[in-house]
Amino acid sequence: MAAKKTTQKKSTHKKTTKKSTKTTTKKKSPARSANREVLLIANGDLRLSANQNCWAAQHEMEQTLITAVEAQGYTVRRAHPYKEDEGHGFIGSQKEGMEVFRGLSDADRKKPIIVAEAVWQYSHHILHGLMAHEGPILTAANWSGTWPGLVGMLNLNGSLTKAGVPYTTLWSEDFTDRYFTSRLKKWLDTGKATHPTPHVHKLGKAKLPAKTRKLGQQLASDMQTRRAIMGVFDEGCMGMFNAIIPDHLLNPTGVFKERLSQSALYYETTQVSDKEADDVRWWMGERGMTFHTGPNHHEHLTDDQIRLQCKMYIAALRIADDFGCDTIGIQYQQGLKDLLPASDLVEGTLNNSERPPVLSRDGSRELYAGEPLPHFNEVDECAGLDGLMTHRVHKALGQPTENTLHDLRWGDVDRSGTVDDYVWVFLISGSAPPAHHQGGWAGSDGHRQPAMYFPNGGSTLRGIAKPGEIVWSRVYVEGGKLKMDLGRAGVVELPQEETDRRWRETTPQWPIMHAITYGVSRDQMMARHKANHIQCVYANSAKEADEAMFTKAAMAEALGMEVALCGTNKKGKAWG
Repeated sequence: MAAKKTTQKKSTHKKTTKKSTKTTTKKKSPARSANREVLLIANGDLRLSANQNCWAAQHEMEQTLITAVEAQGYTVRRAHPYKEDEGHGFIGSQKEGMEVFRGLSDADRKKPIIVAEAVWQYSHHILHGLMAHEGPILTAANWSGTWPGLVGMLNLNGSLTKAGVPYTTLWSEDFTDRYFTSRLKKWLDTGKATHPTPHVHKLGKAKLPAKTRKLGQQLASDMQTRRAIMGVFDEGCMGMFNAIIPDHLLNPTGVFKERLSQSALYYETTQVSDKEADDVRWWMGERGMTFHTGPNHHEHLTDDQIRLQCKMYIAALRIADDFGCDTIGIQYQQGLKDLLPASDLVEGTLNNSERPPVLSRDGSRELYAGEPLPHFNEVDECAGLDGLMTHRVHKALGQPTENTLHDLRWGDVDRSGTVDDYVWVFLISGSAPPAHHQGGWAGSDGHRQPAMYFPNGGSTLRGIAKPGEIVWSRVYVEGGKLKMDLGRAGVVELPQEETDRRWRETTPQWPIMHAITYGVSRDQMMARHKANHIQCVYANSAKEADEAMFTKAAMAEALGMEVALCGTNKKGKAWG
């Protein structure tokens, strides 16, 4: 339904932009246009099914964007063709991306280039070419939740930031609003366009309570002295260059990678007995978890898929225990997808304090009893470091330790009129800890992962995030150093009809969080955020959330990170 609605909306706009294109074509000089050519590329998924399903939305977005560029007196040339044999016009691999950039002339390499994104994209397909490109770079996305184009653009932005490549980024619902067009014009004319970010405050300018600064420093010292192990089941998921922390930056924090193989996880999964797996599912059912199952493996969530996921849950805990891991990340989207169901049910369950007990191999003890084994989705090591720090900070403060990343997927005004603030859609691609959901386990349900991403299905761990106070954060790499941004937000409850609308506009199988970022507008968040992911954790009150944020900020600073506090507290008071 979401795709149909979006297509109808865009096709209506398309009629308008066609008229606009004719008008601008008459006014501009052909000679001027020839000397003011802009290149356009569209990066895509590695999976053919995703590229084919998403192409229609991408094509319509490109036409609207091209119209906006032509209205400024420039022409646009696509740097790679539509592929008739595959049914889409995306760059679908790193190999193909290299061929595209090799095909550019010396003159082309100096021209402005736009990376237009209406879908998720694998940054490594084009990162090599953008690193060597001599002309100005613009990343642009349409403000739509239907396909994760905003998420893809933010990942590319984070990857370019880590690589030290200058770029400008822009976003718009229809590419006609003044915020977009004024900055597009500036980029076209000068090669640069900026966004105001007065919401960002360096930690040094904030007055942290002495108590939180001291605790943060103690926690940092403990991690650097006792050290921790990050279990990585094959890094580099989905081309996320920004999600890999180089060892020389990670190790000074006291965290060291244990490089594990997904093949080992697959093997260990096959060694778990049916009875152990069925006990895990029974435990979930007793607490109210609902699975929406059907008979067809290719279309439905099946009992066999759930059983394999329960085996993987047990296997992940045992491997983590074998290697003494304090946190683990499973690659999730690639590799195992051809062998096993998706790991979503595993991941959300690992991140929960209340979860099915798993015994060690010899049956002598329960593994990670009574607390989460922090899991970082899609092997995002920045989220892994953040999640481990968050776990330790909240444990020390007696706050809820369950934390997870979400995609910074989309946002919109509340159409129900329940709240006046702009409400973000934080939407993790499969699972969140049940402690974050309204009703806990009883408020959580499982749906089959979309077949275009996961041929072997698997249950998501879906729910609606409960109202409350959260701390959001992101670790990222810039200028050869680790940095962290932190802020505060409130999760609000919206009517079911509005929640369903937001799910229809995104991915209804995935868990959703309705978040209001205090003192940070939509455009400020987009301008500053250096990743597709955002880390979220609850606290018991607004005051305690502020305290937890200060403590984590102090811990990050003591670990050598450059820290910024973003926005305001719940009452609107800035941190600076």
